[in-house]
Amino acid sequence: MTAVDLRYCLKLDLVTGPKPTIVLVHGAWADSGSWNAVIQRLQRHGYTVYAPPDPLQGLSYDSATIADFLHTITGPIVLVGHSYGGEVITNAAVGDSQVKALVYDDAYLPAKGEDLVDLTKTGSCFAVSDLSTVFNFAPFPGAPSGVYDAYVKPSVFPGCFANGLPAREGAVLGATQRPMATSTFTDQSGVPAWKTIPSWDVIGTADHIITPAEQLFMAQRAGAHSTEINAPHLSMISNPGVVGPGHHPGSPGNRVTPGPVAS
Repeated sequence: MTAVDLRYCLKLDLVTGPKPTIVLVHGAWADSGSWNAVIQRLQRHGYTVYAPPDPLQGLSYDSATIADFLHTITGPIVLVGHSYGGEVITNAAVGDSQVKALVYDDAYLPAKGEDLVDLTKTGSCFAVSDLSTVFNFAPFPGAPSGVYDAYVKPSVFPGCFANGLPAREGAVLGATQRPMATSTFTDQSGVPAWKTIPSWDVIGTADHIITPAEQLFMAQRAGAHSTEINAPHLSMISNPGVVGPGHHPGSPGNRVTPGPVAS
């Protein structure tokens, strides 16, 4: 699995007892199908895996949705988030004693009070002064005043969000993307679960959405065990086996940085 070698995570004795359930949370402009190749690998190794849909309607709502889903599971959980899904799991896992490890895959690891705008730095193809240059906006029923669904422009999606994938595949993903409510851009994150739950982070050094430097900063701040790999933002699609069951994070081409649990 590109996000982390979950079996290696377990060998560190952070999860003991029954085999954990793996819960995979996608980010914006994607859906649960983006995890398909990862799910296949994990299931072959005997894990129960869920990839519930992230509503993408606001951080509070999205986090509560995932938190409620976690409460339906019995036993230990390893909770994984990609991109905006990292912000969701950071909030959804707070106070949940069943979540034994957090795994971030090319993801946001926000501190309290931060939002997506704060963490999308210069160098990201989304760090623009005029959002209409990268997004199309559409109304949706029940939206608060001034809030729209944001879609990545078809002309931007392949080279920005889906860089590293064949252009035709990127175009299909752009056509099937799920939008994010624009209010989510500035929703402030709460007390982070990584303060009390051990975390891992895989950083794609070819990520065009969340700069590798920003990912490394967030990982170090969270005390996460980080692995740098040569992969783009959609690493779970482009490189699902780079770091996964049967592939050690310390394999050639990967750089591993251990981190203490954040205080």
